[in-house]
Amino acid sequence: MHFVTGNAVGLLENGGQYFPALEAAIDGATQEIFLQSYIFQDDRTGRRIAEALERAAERGVAVRVMVDGFGGRDFVDLLLPRLRAAGVQVLVYRREVRMLSLRRHRLRRLHRKLVVVDGRLAFVGGINIIDDYDAGVLSHPRYDYAVVVEGPLLAPILASAQRLWRLVAWASFRRRDSQPALAPPRIAPAGEIRAAFIVRDNLRYRHAIEDAYLDAIARARDEIVIANAYFFPGRRFRQALVDAAARGVRVTLLLQGLSDHPLQVYATRALYPLFLARGIRLFEYHRSHLHAKVAVIDRQWSTVGSSNIDAFSLLLAREANVVIDDAGFARRLRASLEQAICAGARELSVTDWQRLPLLRRGLSWLAYQVVRLAIGVAGYGGSH
Repeated sequence: MHFVTGNAVGLLENGGQYFPALEAAIDGATQEIFLQSYIFQDDRTGRRIAEALERAAERGVAVRVMVDGFGGRDFVDLLLPRLRAAGVQVLVYRREVRMLSLRRHRLRRLHRKLVVVDGRLAFVGGINIIDDYDAGVLSHPRYDYAVVVEGPLLAPILASAQRLWRLVAWASFRRRDSQPALAPPRIAPAGEIRAAFIVRDNLRYRHAIEDAYLDAIARARDEIVIANAYFFPGRRFRQALVDAAARGVRVTLLLQGLSDHPLQVYATRALYPLFLARGIRLFEYHRSHLHAKVAVIDRQWSTVGSSNIDAFSLLLAREANVVIDDAGFARRLRASLEQAICAGARELSVTDWQRLPLLRRGLSWLAYQVVRLAIGVAGYGGSH
């Protein structure tokens, strides 16, 4: 993890802030756009961003879109043809051909949410191209974050986007994409923030994001606040949090109360007794679906990105996070998390767990075993 100074990093909360900023950046593009997303839904938001990309291609901008083959199954059938017809270059990362399989290679998905515009502006975070409101089921938007970055950090972000595009182009068409970068990164100082860009892949950086978390947790002296959508940490991560609490660090976890993947939520709840017994505060967010993957440590270190703290993100998927070493940014993110806790979360206690019906506790234990089995079948286990 290499920190660089001189960046401007803005915090974007939910699609309400993210999508207008993204659309404006696309409409202002003059040379080149890279967009990577796990989901690109054919809904009101997806069509809005697709139209912006089409407008960019029509005025001569090189638009390169990459969507995961599993998360973007509907995209392949519904949006991909119209984007290509408009001149947008589209690649599908590991196109889904078999629905039922636990083979490790099938689980290696593109989970990044990353956009680079003209080498001057980048968006990195956890927000997919999808409506915030889940087709009107919930009265409040899906809760998530992204950052918008300008400055020297554009160099590694753009290089990562270009590298993955070339790799998937070669794998898809059996030839290398030799097109030169049209827009080199603008690395002139744009602010005063010190930040790093980290990815998780299946070669050189298999544990980069997890190690960044573990290093920051090990150095924590005052407070750790983690908000994570799918939280199923391995033994090393669990022990790091327990050790931090034991040395007097205030550890707070904001996790899902409502979920579109109930098995994972039940599995996570099997870990609650361990954390609660060691003084770690637990909050479940019930106002809407919590989709955030962020953390603030000691009001100085923070991260925003696509990586959950589970085996899928930390061991299998391609992820991207920005780590920010800046008290001002950490203060803004922490204040936003505090507001989310106050407005939409409920704190749990040891007594709350003990009062749960035996059946519900049993279901959590069963879900925990099922998820562990799936991780084992995929070829992972041990401390992870």
